Amino acid sequence: MTWLKPVDIAADAQAAYTTFLGDLDARLSDPGCDRAVLARDVLAQAMYGRSYADLLSDAPLAALNLDARNVTFEAEYYLTTDTEKFAAVKPLLWLWKNMDLTPVGQNPVMGIPLRRILAGHIFKRVGRDFKCWQNVEFSVGYNMEVGNDVVVHRHVLLDDIGGIELHDNASISDYVNIYSHTHSVLDGPDVTLRRTVIGRGARITYHSTVLAGSVVSDDALLATHALLRGDIEPHGIAMGLPARTTRLKLRESGQIGGIDVAGGVDARTYPRTPDRKANPQFPDPTPVQTRRPDEAGPEAQRPASQPAVKLAIGER
Repeated sequence: MTWLKPVDIAADAQAAYTTFLGDLDARLSDPGCDRAVLARDVLAQAMYGRSYADLLSDAPLAALNLDARNVTFEAEYYLTTDTEKFAAVKPLLWLWKNMDLTPVGQNPVMGIPLRRILAGHIFKRVGRDFKCWQNVEFSVGYNMEVGNDVVVHRHVLLDDIGGIELHDNASISDYVNIYSHTHSVLDGPDVTLRRTVIGRGARITYHSTVLAGSVVSDDALLATHALLRGDIEPHGIAMGLPARTTRLKLRESGQIGGIDVAGGVDARTYPRTPDRKANPQFPDPTPVQTRRPDEAGPEAQRPASQPAVKLAIGER
């Protein structure tokens, strides 16, 4: 059961928000929609309270920077970015990023459903009731796979260039970084893409970092300020630099907080996407074992003398 409570606002404001959001979703669902034009028009109204045409006449520098065709993203400078896919989502990422800087984006009752709509037109997949707070950054957006009832809090970096999966009920706390690419320590331009997976009901807590290729199993937890460069087994709690699984949550058999355990994410058996090279100057990786040689599995990391500990669950 959630510990959050509903909050109501004035009926006329809610009606106006609902109308705007419904219209935006309908326009984005139209295959003929010019997303760059739509995004710049919405931003002109939200940021300057006037039409784009009027703004262009009076303040061309401000107006031109509202149009995604006149700006660049970091992802566009990388060889591995799919030009066609990114072109389709770029105006919506620009709209998302800039709306977060306005009162609209800072207002949860408006900002969260707005991001949910945009996610549906940006991500590879998004489930029901996705809840994303302000100032979340993506690398490309189109490599995000998000399940049902996922929560992403403020100031999170989701580097999805190599693919990120956030499974049902996953929670990503404030200031978390999740990566899906890694650089060789010997040669910086030698970049490898590795899909990163966060399992069902898993919690990645404040200011922690998940490195590329890690798999966080169902119901696992990564502690505050931890650095994960491997995996966490189901129900595991990992902490430290680098993170090690130090204890397990004791759960009733067959269920994780109302979620059926069967068929979920278990780092020990979860199918891995083959690594890919981002730079054609470097050869494709040779097929290797599931884990990289420097990464002992969580079952090996937990001291044999360390018993499982039953913890109270409540705070995110």
